[in-house]
Amino acid sequence: MSDLLDRAGIAALIPHAGTMCLLDAVEHWDVASIRCRSGSHRDPGNPLRGADRLSALSLVEYGAQASAVHGGLIGGARPGRLVSVRKLELACETIDALESALTITARRLLVNAEGMLYDFEVHAAARQLAQGRIAVMLV
Repeated sequence: MSDLLDRAGIAALIPHAGTMCLLDAVEHWDVASIRCRSGSHRDPGNPLRGADRLSALSLVEYGAQASAVHGGLIGGARPGRLVSVRKLELACETIDALESALTITARRLLVNAEGMLYDFEVHAAARQLAQGRIAVMLV
């Protein structure tokens, strides 16, 4: 399956630039969900790294970026701010040593004039690393 959107296309839809754009490709999307791929967790220059490690908490940002790309693809989504993370479950402490690419899935629960609500999951191969719910206030 070929990628539907590459890194440059993703960067055009979100406000993140350079290495802060964490996603490499959109593999699938429809009106309800999106599936993205990333290998940026292996990059020693990942801007979310601290003390030579990349915390699993950074997976929230991967989910938020996938949600933002989805919002851009379904049309009309304005820039937003992440205002809450709920139901977060992490299955590891760090992700920088994972060899597999990350698969990030975000499912739209609500989009209205004030904001967006998405559930997200992140996997490496068959292993679920994170899941949670994010709320974004549109500006």
